[in-house]
Amino acid sequence: MFDSIINDEGSWRLGIFVFMLLGLYLWEFLSPRRKQSKLSSVIKPNNRRINNIAVVIIDTILVRFLVPLLPVGVALYATENSIGLFNIIDLPIWIVFPLSILMLDFIIYVQHRIFHAVPMFWRLHRMHHTDVEFDFTTAIRFHPIEIILSILVKLIFVLLLGSPAEAVIVFEILLSSAALFNHSNINIPKPIDKVLRLIIVTPDMHRVHHSVHRMETDSNFGFNIPWWDRLFGTYIAQPRDGHLDMSIGIEKFRDEKDSRIDQLLLQPFKNQ
Repeated sequence: MFDSIINDEGSWRLGIFVFMLLGLYLWEFLSPRRKQSKLSSVIKPNNRRINNIAVVIIDTILVRFLVPLLPVGVALYATENSIGLFNIIDLPIWIVFPLSILMLDFIIYVQHRIFHAVPMFWRLHRMHHTDVEFDFTTAIRFHPIEIILSILVKLIFVLLLGSPAEAVIVFEILLSSAALFNHSNINIPKPIDKVLRLIIVTPDMHRVHHSVHRMETDSNFGFNIPWWDRLFGTYIAQPRDGHLDMSIGIEKFRDEKDSRIDQLLLQPFKNQ
């Protein structure tokens, strides 16, 4: 089965991505957690949802042109040439597989913290945070330069770890699916959320990370596995203003024109 998935990785990933998009869109429509602003519901140049989707289309096109190798290709190369930790240390696949996913997820957590801490990287990453609402389209709102840098980081660590291609595919699917899920504007009952956030980052947990208050913005960095924030002291359970009343985004970028696609792409180069 994995051979067919590796050979047709793009179709599998795209199919699951579209399935998640449609499912979460329906869930948000039927049972929203927060009321959305007018910028999410009208057809106009600064419609945030349309521009968020436009960003991911641009990201995908640029990656295809500028990054010839994807993580799965690097994983296959590492295995064929016995490169990387897991190709040097003889461990059974049932250990290597989950360990690869765990370590790659930890690398994403560390990278996320670095993109908040280093001013040059924060300029790129803040485009994700300037969304004044929080729904599944926020999950795909990343500046193209940040996306390319993130892929390069993954390529390096997939090579260093020597992770099997199967584990890399599962990790990539889990990461994109979890990001869509934990950015979604869906209503999950509190008792269920309390249990869920022990094993996966939930929307209520990650929404704290998108608060206008910088102390909350610099918390809950996990995208998939929720344990890193608790282990490294970056976990905040709830926003101080409450989920329904909290303000999302960054104070300096709240004008309607800031949601336009041209302004989003130029944002890292502004001095604000």
